[in-house]
Amino acid sequence: MIDSYLKKVNDKLPDFNGSNWLIRIPLAIVFIQQGFSKLPFNPNSAESYGLPVIIWLFVIICELLAGFGLLFGGILRTLGFLRLFGDFLTRFSGTIVVVIISGVIIVSKPDSFIEVLLYDHFHIILYCAGLFFALRGNRAK
Repeated sequence: MIDSYLKKVNDKLPDFNGSNWLIRIPLAIVFIQQGFSKLPFNPNSAESYGLPVIIWLFVIICELLAGFGLLFGGILRTLGFLRLFGDFLTRFSGTIVVVIISGVIIVSKPDSFIEVLLYDHFHIILYCAGLFFALRGNRAK
C-alpha cells in the first residue's frame, strides 16, 4: 500500500536531466579559482608546503585542467558534439580532482583517517564529487 503510493508520487515528480551541473559548476569553480590563485608562479609557495617546485607547477596545471575539463566535458555532452571525448574529459578531470585532493589531505598530515572524516568536510566533499565524475563521467543526468 505504502509502496504503491510512494511509486505514484515518485512517478509524478519531474526528471531533471541537468542535475549534474549542480555539482559540476561549483567543483569546476573551486578548482579554477585555486589554480589561478597560485599564479603568478612563485617557487616560495611550493617550499612553504614542503613540495618540490616541479610538483607545485604540476598541481597548478592540473587544477586548471580539472576545472576547465569538467566544464568543457559537460558542454560537449550538452551539445551532442564529440560525446565520447566529452565523457573521457569528464572522467579524466574527476580523476585529477581525486588525486589532487588526496595529495592535499596527505600533505596536511592528519593524525588519523577519522580526523579527516570529522574535521575536513570541504575536502571530503570535493573528493566525493571528483569520484562521482571519475566513475560516472557524462552518464550522470
